[in-house]
Amino acid sequence: MIKFFFFITIFFSNNILSEPLYKFDSVDDEKRFYALIKEIKCPKCTSGSIASSNAPISEDIKLKIIELIKEGKSNEEIKIFLSERFGSDVLYNPGLNKNTYFLWFSPILFLIVLLLGFFLRKKA
Repeated sequence: MIKFFFFITIFFSNNILSEPLYKFDSVDDEKRFYALIKEIKCPKCTSGSIASSNAPISEDIKLKIIELIKEGKSNEEIKIFLSERFGSDVLYNPGLNKNTYFLWFSPILFLIVLLLGFFLRKKA
């Protein structure tokens, strides 16, 4: 029984004395950070966000995001910075521009083609 309490004490004391991985000036900055890292893809991983990645590039991006938040940049400015640096593929929701027209309009075109095929088919 004493060994159990000793183990529990050692286990929890280690977690209590540990420092947070990322330091923020306010709780709002921390919330912004965690919301942003869920919206940004890891350039190295296959479709995983940087929130779920421990790749060195993801860690560097997280540190850069913290730096930009502390500089007072908005979420949109941070996303623009990252998309300029790593390409628009780094964002889960890329903006509408000449490189993403196909991405945004292909589902509509596909639906139109299917509807035309359905209504214009020959009756047997």
